[in-house]
Amino acid sequence: MKLALYEDYQLGVINGDRIVNAMSAVEGMSFRRPQDMIEEVIINWGEMRPRIESAVEGQDGVALGSVRLRAPVPKPPKLICAAVNYLEFGQREAAVLDAFLKSPTAVIGNGDTCELPPAPASVFHHEPELAFVIGKTASKVEQDDALSYIFGYTNFLDMSARGLQGAVGNSFFLGKCWDTFAPMGPALVTADEIADPQDLQVRLWNNDEPRHDFPTSDMAHKIPELISEMSKITTLEPGDVIATGVNHQHIGAVQNGDVLRMEIEGLGPPLIINVSDPSGREWPRGIDTEFAAMIIASGRR
Repeated sequence: MKLALYEDYQLGVINGDRIVNAMSAVEGMSFRRPQDMIEEVIINWGEMRPRIESAVEGQDGVALGSVRLRAPVPKPPKLICAAVNYLEFGQREAAVLDAFLKSPTAVIGNGDTCELPPAPASVFHHEPELAFVIGKTASKVEQDDALSYIFGYTNFLDMSARGLQGAVGNSFFLGKCWDTFAPMGPALVTADEIADPQDLQVRLWNNDEPRHDFPTSDMAHKIPELISEMSKITTLEPGDVIATGVNHQHIGAVQNGDVLRMEIEGLGPPLIINVSDPSGREWPRGIDTEFAAMIIASGRR
């Protein structure tokens, strides 16, 4: 099932190019925030799925293009991003498994605007990633059981500022945690619809020009390992989002007026994000070959 939040955070189900309202499934329930509603759906999925199926049965819905699609997990308890987790088409050795946290307030949805901050970054980059959403509490999980803790999958953009130095070198906080730097969605696709998350193609276009095009099979640390190792460090909870990293070989700069479109096969409609830079800075267009080569060189086979 392809779940979505739209307009004033109504619960819906995406069916092709239409969305069907499913709010009658949560009738009588009270939620302080949209995040509370989607967590209720995730935590009680066994009960909620038939209710949602009943709510949308027989409805034609409305065209996706006629509504505002929101982030399907609008304020995750934790937003964990794997770092340097691709083999760059087999050109480098696996890096040590590492990750960083993004702020939940960085999340935006389809059609929203990522605003580049006035910080003195050397460049800002797009990084399209497969993300998954935790469905049940996970602590010290074994890899063999790890996939059973996933509720669903979604498109994710890890927007990044480069060249911002922290106290002891490059800073993930200064580079990654700005508001609007975590676009997500528009669909949250339940795990049963994705036969193999390590066999998906991730693509991104900048102003309709092709950029990223890579398979999730190129991950150095596969999803079961990510869940297992991360759950040893911090308890994963329903609604937590984990992004799995990017292959950097077609990475490029983003700047004022750009429109980014990313899609992952099987995850429904593409995620489309506008870019705004009030400072009006410019960088070379096209693929950042220097940065891509640096990633390979840092772990060359």
